[in-house]
Amino acid sequence: MTQTTAGRPTSEPAQRKQRAQIKARTLRTDRWWLAPAITFAALTSFLVYGLWAIFDTNYFIEPYIAPFSSPCLATSCPEGARFLGLAPFGDWWKLPPGILILGLPAGFRFTCYYYRKGYYRAFWLSPPACSVSEPHKKYTGETRLPLIMQNVHRYFFYGAILIAGVLTWDAVLALRDAHGNWGHFGLGTAILWINVVLIWAYTLSCHSCRHITAGRLNHFSKHPVRYKMWTFVSKLNSRHMLLAWLSMYSVMLADLYVRLVSKGIINFPFA
Repeated sequence: MTQTTAGRPTSEPAQRKQRAQIKARTLRTDRWWLAPAITFAALTSFLVYGLWAIFDTNYFIEPYIAPFSSPCLATSCPEGARFLGLAPFGDWWKLPPGILILGLPAGFRFTCYYYRKGYYRAFWLSPPACSVSEPHKKYTGETRLPLIMQNVHRYFFYGAILIAGVLTWDAVLALRDAHGNWGHFGLGTAILWINVVLIWAYTLSCHSCRHITAGRLNHFSKHPVRYKMWTFVSKLNSRHMLLAWLSMYSVMLADLYVRLVSKGIINFPFA
């Protein structure tokens, strides 16, 4: 019970009905819209580039293969571009080879906890920022289709590990020259190695990875190795947002570089 100005008691439900109704979308006076606007522009640029890259055919030139098209698993891939020399999908696959593996890295990023926050705010305005009302009348969280599918993130993590492993192999092969001789180290080699380091850092900084390493342990003292792994992953996890952005642009720039070399647009010694 509370007291009114006249001294008469009133119930809590009645008091709640008397709360001020704010018609303004927000009382914030700062540029709260800037962060979601930048996120919208950045993610849109990545999606547009990815769509173009998937259908671009200039994705391989010895010893480099563009990350968006690796692993190449069809006979339509140039022989040197096939992962471990294999083409398990044969010649029946007529679409761009990058589509075969697109679901793993795309699914991992799309269901990532940080990216979910980013595109929920930037694209769906749910909400666009703290203390800013959203246009949606009803909130159901991630309890219904399609958002309930976000819970498969932990399984996409295993796929992301495979893709990171493939990109690491591609970076190793980039230490050869166009004739297969080891000892080559061009600008493309450096770019692919920087990208693969950032891809691994982002993948291992994932919340699911942190849970897998030691999330269900009750006594760290009984599992010293897993505790050290958990400590390392936790340090990476604190920089998960930064690594998400850095790895997103590193894979895009590495992919673009290889395609530009393949097209002959970049053509200089030690490329």
